[in-house]
Amino acid sequence: MSNREPTPPDRPLKAVIPAAGFATRFLPATKAVPKELLPVVDRPVLQYIVEEAAAADLRDILLVTGRGKTSMVDHFDRRPDLEARLAEKGDEERLRAILEPCDLAEIYTCRQGEPLGLGHAISYAESHVGDEPFAVLLADEFTEIGDRLLPRMLELQRETGGIVLALLEVPREDVDRYGVAAVRGDGDVVEVTGLVEKPTVDEAPSNLILIGRYVLPPQIFEAIRETKPGRGNEIQLTDAMLRLLDGGTPVHGIIFRGKRYDTGEPVGYLQAVVQLACERDDLGAFRDWLVRFVETQG
Repeated sequence: MSNREPTPPDRPLKAVIPAAGFATRFLPATKAVPKELLPVVDRPVLQYIVEEAAAADLRDILLVTGRGKTSMVDHFDRRPDLEARLAEKGDEERLRAILEPCDLAEIYTCRQGEPLGLGHAISYAESHVGDEPFAVLLADEFTEIGDRLLPRMLELQRETGGIVLALLEVPREDVDRYGVAAVRGDGDVVEVTGLVEKPTVDEAPSNLILIGRYVLPPQIFEAIRETKPGRGNEIQLTDAMLRLLDGGTPVHGIIFRGKRYDTGEPVGYLQAVVQLACERDDLGAFRDWLVRFVETQG
């Protein structure tokens, strides 16, 4: 018998981005334009998310889309006519800008017939990811690449197996808007002992919410099939993960303390635009105007 230590499983290499929702909070703007393509300064939200995945060496990405959202794929495709026009004008900066998305990752798509919950959307990825762990990135939020949230989650999942979640501390009065974790342990890496989807403030086991980054084992697909519709008559990912947790699957969380941009609602979207615009050296005039505007508004 060999005395060699067992080889640890490979880290996840594929990512799934569910992006089939109606984005009703942004209507009428999103009637014809996917919310994921709304610009944050000069890049669409979806590009920030794909850049975050690519920086974590997740370069095989499945977009779970819906009707009227094929333009999301077009953004990561080549435009020879536009490229030629920019090259003729000698506009190298904008030429590089439109070529960069094309080289970030291999983009694949499948269509979710109707949005019936996050768990339902992720179930469409089964044939693509196969029998491997994979990452899920929600399409309306992103983090600073330098904070390394996703690489840390992938590394932790390689060590522990099972599920790895990204957690964020919020004021307790806000927990009823999110999935909430019960945890054990101190520090930034904790063991998750329970999950509740949008509990009341009194019922919430903590003030640690699930944010839109998950690393999941392939067993999640069977758990989703066994999960009945829950809140909102939708198949909730939280319920499927709780099924695995109750069956003995290890679940860990990383408490994120970096910068997160949540563009899922108009206020958060506008905040992300202003924050990122103010950090741009080439948009100093906007920052100066904003200071004067705030001062005049009292």
